[in-house]
Amino acid sequence: MAGKPKLYYFDGRGKMESIRWLLAAAGVEFEEEFLETREQYEKLLQSGSLLFQQVPLVEIDGMKMVQTRAILNYIAAKYNLYGKDLKERALIDMYVGGTEDLMGFILMFPFLSAEDKEKQRAFIVQKATSRYFPVYEKVLKDHGQDFLVGNSFSWADVHLLEAILMVEEKKSDVLSSFPQLQAFKRRISSIPTIKKFLEPGSQRKPVPDDKYVETVRKVLRMYYDIKAN
Repeated sequence: MAGKPKLYYFDGRGKMESIRWLLAAAGVEFEEEFLETREQYEKLLQSGSLLFQQVPLVEIDGMKMVQTRAILNYIAAKYNLYGKDLKERALIDMYVGGTEDLMGFILMFPFLSAEDKEKQRAFIVQKATSRYFPVYEKVLKDHGQDFLVGNSFSWADVHLLEAILMVEEKKSDVLSSFPQLQAFKRRISSIPTIKKFLEPGSQRKPVPDDKYVETVRKVLRMYYDIKAN
């Protein structure tokens, strides 16, 4: 019997957080090894585990997987969160691609200066409310089902809920003009595996703080400043 998947990353969100979300949604327990020193990272490099010299790294089913999208694709397919046919998979890929773009605006937020953070906060909310959330609002209204694709829970639903909660951290009432998304958030948050992941004490990571930023900069030797969009 295969052991639990093992995740190698920092003790924070970053690109690994969507992987944590998807495993949790599938009801899969996983272990984590947090990178805290440059030496740990170099040891992984020397072992050949980091194919492109970067994390996330996930050990699963005897494989050492890198590249976030490849890892997510595998988990979604393995745990039946990737639609029932090729057309549904294409829709899931499109919707996930959109939420991925939106979350990309948030990913580097912790690494910005205080001045740039305020600019980026406004940018994130503007993009969410004018480009991305209207799409999902219309999809849910036109589709008339509880979920984005078909009538079953999928990776697309997990990813959208994660994105919604991330944007709400920047502006708490961001869904005020999106009734379909408000209802969607309530529905998906009540799914038992998701509800468990949202509870205190789970492996869901908090909003990145200064300690997280400092650790990432030290381990990856990030000596440059990130700029806002």
